[in-house]
Amino acid sequence: MITLHHLNDSRSQRILWLLEELALDYEIVAYERDAITRLAPPELNAIHPLGKSPVLTDGDLLIHESGAITEYLIRQYGNGKLAPAKDTAEFVKYQEWMHYAEGSAMLPLLLRLYTSRLGDAAEPLMPRIDSETANHFSFMNDQMAGKEFFVGTELTGADIMMSFPLEAAKARGALDLLPHLKSFVDRMQMRPAYLKALEKGGTYSYGPAASEAT
Repeated sequence: MITLHHLNDSRSQRILWLLEELALDYEIVAYERDAITRLAPPELNAIHPLGKSPVLTDGDLLIHESGAITEYLIRQYGNGKLAPAKDTAEFVKYQEWMHYAEGSAMLPLLLRLYTSRLGDAAEPLMPRIDSETANHFSFMNDQMAGKEFFVGTELTGADIMMSFPLEAAKARGALDLLPHLKSFVDRMQMRPAYLKALEKGGTYSYGPAASEAT
């Protein structure tokens, strides 16, 4: 049995979405962030030493890192869905976006999040953070011009991986001047599997309601 150790308001939400897109049977073990610190509860350390989510178990197999989980589920259970055929140019682009989601797209968001807690002490860092944010998000927006998905003409794991940084940005109003990215998030958030995952996942501050409130 597949079990997802799921933390509210985390990258784990996109794994729930993936499980629903693949129409798999699975169980959820839910964890709640501390209301004050926003940290994951210590119970997650009993599942994996890092105490982070998502963590997925499938029988005796335990996997952490949402990119690795996404690749595993698509490879193991996709039956040709959610990934381009190997040995194609599209598969190379698919892998590129899969890694870009955490390797590049998340970095300026995290830098902004952590430096925001420093107050005036962060001021010397802001020009570089603003530059990196503009560089990456304008690149992504340009890449999505005239496209429905990041790769090809159907949903892939790359879209699911890219959803989290873009949802986090949109919930803060950062996509208002990036119409191709904003439209992408809107489309993904209307998918039936996405909405079903949202019902199961508990609090998710980056979902459609959060975006509409900004």
